[in-house]
Amino acid sequence: MTILTMDQRVVAFYQSLYQDLALDRDESARLRTFLLQLNAPPDKIIWLRSTAFRVACPFLTGRHDQGVQMVRLLNSMTHAIETELLQPQPPALTAAPVDTDLYTAFYRASFQQWLAGDKSSQSWFPFFQREHPPDSATLTKARFLAFKVACEFVPQDNGDGSSSSNVDQTVDLLRGVNAMVHAFEMACLQPKPFELKLSSSSSAANGGTTTSRPPALDLKSLSLSDAVQYLWKLDDNRLDPHRDYAINVQGGKKPYWKGDQAQEPLFDRVDPAALRRPTYRTFVALLDNYKSHTGQAEYVTHAEEREIDAFLTACLNTKPLQFCHQYCRAHDGNIPSGRAEFQKLLYKIWFELYSREARNDSSGFEHVFVGEVKNGKISGFHNWIHFYLQERAGTVDYKGYIKPRNYNDAAADENDHLLTLQFTWHGVEKSVGSSFIGVSPEFELALYTMCFLVGDQKTSIQLATGSVEDDTFELDIVCYKMAHDKVGTSYPEIRSHWEG
Repeated sequence: MTILTMDQRVVAFYQSLYQDLALDRDESARLRTFLLQLNAPPDKIIWLRSTAFRVACPFLTGRHDQGVQMVRLLNSMTHAIETELLQPQPPALTAAPVDTDLYTAFYRASFQQWLAGDKSSQSWFPFFQREHPPDSATLTKARFLAFKVACEFVPQDNGDGSSSSNVDQTVDLLRGVNAMVHAFEMACLQPKPFELKLSSSSSAANGGTTTSRPPALDLKSLSLSDAVQYLWKLDDNRLDPHRDYAINVQGGKKPYWKGDQAQEPLFDRVDPAALRRPTYRTFVALLDNYKSHTGQAEYVTHAEEREIDAFLTACLNTKPLQFCHQYCRAHDGNIPSGRAEFQKLLYKIWFELYSREARNDSSGFEHVFVGEVKNGKISGFHNWIHFYLQERAGTVDYKGYIKPRNYNDAAADENDHLLTLQFTWHGVEKSVGSSFIGVSPEFELALYTMCFLVGDQKTSIQLATGSVEDDTFELDIVCYKMAHDKVGTSYPEIRSHWEG
């Protein structure tokens, strides 16, 4: 069965709500249940709200009454998102009950300016945060007035019956309202503390909702292979082939073949917005903190310590790392139960320095995600984000994918989330290297941490990636220790691959 991503589930659910441009009591209850079962991490909340506006646009007809209905419906949906997933920020000292006339005048002036073509909205955030911050009792009123005023700007029906210009104007208005709500939420609200809710039910995961509480997942009896499949389902930050990025696998080769089977880069493009997501952004910030050659001592500055803390904190606010923590705790009682203590353990196994050729010249994170050069060969370097950035910088030259050992295996293509490949980095060759493609940093960190803490040196798993051709991979997750209690290396090794 194809596994729907969170994005796909949300879009399909929103589309079902827009069919009649109304949100009755039953649909309102369905929406709240859906949001709770979705268990969206904090960095998806803005996307949930902005997607509600984006998905609404194709349902506009140009009729005034339907445009007003859509604005009201979006207010109800925004209210549900804010109620279920957000909470008030600590109030400003100058916070006061909303002045209806003042807020109404502000919204009118702002939307008039927006629809006249001036899309600058820099003054909106200060209005809510410093100039006229609403108190917690009137936050809902502050947001409601924005939608109420927006209804005044929905274009009237044309006498000649044409509607295309009205649709365009209403779409522009909705973009302005979304931008206004964004400023309001950034100034006045914050995500509720995120806690992963585990269940064995798959209905919500594939677009349905249930009114009863689904049974809890028994982590103790869950095999590591099944846990990795569950982890894959939880990776809401995984990028989508074609939409978020595109690769060009080109020619295949055996590891010992000389020559270049790929004249073009592996990555055609990666959406820059994807790399600005919290875990991606904080991950990328770490990549320039290391020397590529072993034998050269590393030194971690205070600024780099803060970058590591920001990355681990961002990851622990995601489903994969919280699942990793719960799963490892269920299988090893020595794993700390507190999140802060678990973050310290992650720092120890991934970021504490140890010796490969010289004192403090390496770490698990550097080896696995960044890569090292040792004895004229590349070791580690199993991360697709670093590969893409280095390829774009001109220091990585992709030579082609490694052909499968079994002739019955599926051929590599642009939809695969796992590749075995050959490349050079700064002119040094890695004859065989394997990597996940498009997965989030928190997925890989969680996967390799689970295998390190409660797995074996080689953990065999079967992983259905649910991509276009329903790819399934049989693979080993290889994981070796260094300095007794730190990650030495960890990477996927593909044994078999089939489609359908």
